[in-house]
Amino acid sequence: MTTNLDLIAAHYEASARGDLEGMLAPLADDIRWTEAAGFPLAGTYVGPQAVLQNVFAALAKDWDDFGVDLERLLDAGERIVAVANYRGKNKKTGKTLLTRVVHLWEVADGKAVSFEQIVDSVPVLEAMS
Repeated sequence: MTTNLDLIAAHYEASARGDLEGMLAPLADDIRWTEAAGFPLAGTYVGPQAVLQNVFAALAKDWDDFGVDLERLLDAGERIVAVANYRGKNKKTGKTLLTRVVHLWEVADGKAVSFEQIVDSVPVLEAMS
């Protein structure tokens, strides 16, 4: 049986492989995915296709080697907390990025139903300007 922690861990494992299909697989059809205010992609996107277009594709357009270096996952039952760092190189400026991030996930019926990003946006914006 796959646990909630396993489900979210699989998302990050797919991300590390560059496997978009694997990254989207744990997401519910109506997932509410929220990128933090102040982050360049700020907003709430509903559904895997909206996440793909407005987050993953947008990041790939602006960043080389953008990635999430997962430090740890914390299991709180239906809620999973990821502690990590974002890294990458901005395509426009050539500047590198390293910033701390926390992801808050909620899982129901074997699918991720919500995601919220908490991030220090200042290093992101500095790398982009």
